[in-house]
This record gives sequence, structure tokens and C-alpha cells, in this order.
Amino acid sequence: MADSSVNDTVNDLKTTANHVGTELGKTVENEAGNVSGKTADAKQAIKESASKYSAQAADKARTFAEDGKARASGALEQIAQLLTDAAGQVDEKLGSQYGGYARSAADSVSGFADQVKAKDIDELVDDARELVRKSPAIAVGAAAAIGFVIARLVQSGVDANPKA
Repeated sequence: MADSSVNDTVNDLKTTANHVGTELGKTVENEAGNVSGKTADAKQAIKESASKYSAQAADKARTFAEDGKARASGALEQIAQLLTDAAGQVDEKLGSQYGGYARSAADSVSGFADQVKAKDIDELVDDARELVRKSPAIAVGAAAAIGFVIARLVQSGVDANPKA
């Protein structure tokens, strides 16, 4: 009889263990599904956030580019005006032929300023890409010159504002 009681207890334990194992398997399966769903939700949220920030960055860059375009065209117009003003002095000192060169240069700079104003940012970027494709040496030289000028401006700004 003791053997039968032990066997019954062992059988009950086996049944309970099987039941617990089945329930645990279902719970693990459900939780795995929840984690998978949460992972997919997290991925989607990250993609949406990245897309939003990317759009904001593009808008900000476009705003800065538009501002830079306006400043550049203004600066070009000022240079053209300076050349026009200087043409009279060149006429007096070197002759009308050289004054004509100064006026021609002023007209070219003014025309370039008008072109910059008339084009949108995408057209200017496309023009720059085309210039780099056609004349990479000029592009590298221009980049080096611009870098040199920027470095000098930054250096002069640092020198002008020494820390106390």
C-alpha cells in the first residue's frame, strides 16, 4: 500500500509538473510575442523620430543656406559697387582702357550676384556639383582658398578676443 501511495504521489507530481511546464511554456510564448511586438514598436518609434529630426535638420540647413545665399549676393553687389566706384579713379590714374576693365569686372560681378539671387538652393548645389565634375582642380583650389580665408578670420577673431 505504501508503494501505491508513493506511486500516486509521484504520478500527481508528474501531472503537476507537466501542467506547470505547459503553463510556463504558454507564458513564455506570450511574453516573447509581447517583447517582439514591443521591439517592433520601438523600431517604428525610432524610425519616426529619426525621420522627424532629419526633416528638421534639412529645414534648418535650408534656412541657413537661404540666409547665406542672401548674404553672398549682397556681398557680391557691394563688390560690384566698389569696382564701379573705383573705375573712375582708375580712369584718372591709369587711363580709360583700364577703367573699362574695372567696369567690365563690376558688370560681371553684378551679373553673377543677380544669378545667385535668381536661383534657388537646389540649383546652386547642382551648379556646384557640375563645376566639381568638370573642373576638380578649380574646386579643390577654391576649397583651399576658402578654408584659408575662414582660418584667417577665425584666427583674427581669437586674437581680437583674448581671454582675461
